[in-house]
Amino acid sequence: MTLSIRSATPADLPLIAQLIRDLAVYEKLAHEVRFDDAVLGEKLFGARPYAEVVIGELDGAVQGFALFFHNFSTFEGKPGIYLEDLFVRPAARGSGLGKALLSHLAALALERDCARLEWSVLDWNEPAIGFYRKLGARLLDEWTGMRVDGAALARLGAVTIDSIA
Repeated sequence: MTLSIRSATPADLPLIAQLIRDLAVYEKLAHEVRFDDAVLGEKLFGARPYAEVVIGELDGAVQGFALFFHNFSTFEGKPGIYLEDLFVRPAARGSGLGKALLSHLAALALERDCARLEWSVLDWNEPAIGFYRKLGARLLDEWTGMRVDGAALARLGAVTIDSIA
């Protein structure tokens, strides 16, 4: 069996979109997938890419992906890589592809002088948590994720400095 990791290209957009949908089904979040394929393509491969994607293959067949972007640690004074999505198709789990994708991102983080590689995992996903721990990852129990989206994002974005005082 041959494992390979490659950077995604615009031609991979339909594949990336399907892998994202497959991940959402696995995470029981398919109802939250709202992206438009063309907009996703523009945000990944347009004039100002917001994220990068690597594709994982087994014997030349696409079996997984990782979507990531840079963040910044003020405490470290360096960038980091934030892994938004990691997915390996069920038939390919146990092949080493997930580890290969994470190893690729860790090497990329080192190459880019990043202080860390971070991601979130659903608290019910014990198989993933166990897998990540075996690789040396640690849970950040002291942090709670926060999000503002939809109408709340619009309301917050409409607040002006004059209206705060």
